[in-house]
Formats: sequence, C-alpha cells, structure tokens
Amino acid sequence: MNITVNEDLLAYIDPLTPDEHQALERSLLSEGCRDALVLWGDVLVDGHNRYGICTKHGIPFNTVQHSQFKSLDDVHLWMIDQHLGRRSVSDFQRGVLALRKKDILATREQSAPEVSAVPADGSPPWDEGNSPEPSTAAAATPVAESALSREAMAKAARVSSNTISQIEKIQKSAAPELVAAVKSGTISINAAATVASLPVEEQVAAVAGGRKELQQAARQVRAAKAVARTEPDTPEGVIARLKQTITELSAENAALKAKLAELSA
Repeated sequence: MNITVNEDLLAYIDPLTPDEHQALERSLLSEGCRDALVLWGDVLVDGHNRYGICTKHGIPFNTVQHSQFKSLDDVHLWMIDQHLGRRSVSDFQRGVLALRKKDILATREQSAPEVSAVPADGSPPWDEGNSPEPSTAAAATPVAESALSREAMAKAARVSSNTISQIEKIQKSAAPELVAAVKSGTISINAAATVASLPVEEQVAAVAGGRKELQQAARQVRAAKAVARTEPDTPEGVIARLKQTITELSAENAALKAKLAELSA
C-alpha cells in the first residue's frame, strides 16, 4: 500500500524524546504493531512514529480508513482534538493547539457561503406549519461565536483564559529560543509572556543565561510595568510607559522579521 506522509500534519505532532522513541521501537520489535495506523485515503493521519519504525525494520502493520473526513482541515481538527485529550501534552502545547483550532474554525467560518434567508422564488425558507422556534434561531449566532472565544479555547486546552492570552503573546512576540525554553520547561508560560515583551536580542541573551537569567529578566520587566502603573502622571511614569511600548513594539517587529526570514529561507 502506498502511504503518504503529509508534512503539514507533522506540525501537530510533538517529536518523541530519544528515550520514548527507543521504548516504542523495542515494543514494536518484540510485540509487533498491534494498533492499526489511521489513513484518509493514502494520507497517514495517526501512527507516524509507528509507521517510521515499522518501515525501518520491515514490521507488518494494519491500516484503517477514516472515511468521515471531507477535507484536510477535518484531518487537522481531528489530530488537534486527539492531542488535546492526551495527558502527556504540556499546557503550552495544548494552548498552541487550541489556538490553531481557532484559526482553522475562523477561516472555515469566513469562507463558508452565505445562505439566503429567503429563496429566490420568494417563498418562505420553511413550511409555515414547521417554522423554527424564535429562541432557536436567535441562539444560532451566539453559539457560533462562543466556539471561537478565548474561553472556549481555554476550556479545550484545559488552561485559564489568561494562560491562553499569554500563549498568544508568546506566539506573536517571542524569539524561537524563548519558545524552545517554554517547551522544555526552563521558563513558565507566565514568565515567558513577560520576557517576550523585550527586544529579540535581549530575549536570546536571557535564554542563553539559563533559568536564573530568564527569571531576572521577567522580574525587571514586571518592575518597569509597576512603575508605569503607580506613577502614571509623573515624568518618570510617562517615560517608563513609552519605553515599555517601544520595547514591546520592537520585540514584535523583530519577531515578525525573524519569522518572515524563516518562511523565505
């Protein structure tokens, strides 16, 4: 059977650690591949690590088709939901996945064709004797909106709404080195979101200095913000606010430039 590994789908899969990969390899070599790989047509949807190991060692495996998918977006959403339900996925990664889900749903909602409330022939869109209850029709829009809300994403990721906001900030402004530090657990999501307001060069320097340097950088940023809040009308407070704004904008601009450079490379 011809199996295709879609590169886009790999973004939703956290790579195994060397120890985890070795353990899976030992298990497959001794017990075989007991769980079927999930396919959509010839596209591999679930079982990428098992597929790689089985292919390497010539281990037989079974496949099962997931015929309910209608598009690659459906596959993405299914994979995201699968990972969101796993305990081994960190809070940060669950938040990233929930935000990706939000983007997919928002894009799908924007591209969905508008349905006219009145057919072209001018007749009612439903039989008069079977018209929907007003409350049902009125509730349709709020439900659609709530599915894309920060609260809904936080619930899906099993984190707070504030944590989702911090993850959004990290994605938007953090240098790749800082993102890696969050993933590894070197710095908390809260502290990383604070450090992400610094220029990229300072973020990278803080990461290079290790956990203590990152914590110190986060404390300094918080202290500067505290000055701006407590002394809003003094020259010092105004200067502090302006410096903080410039720093945050510079960090965001540098992060965007770095991401553009990666994409164009």
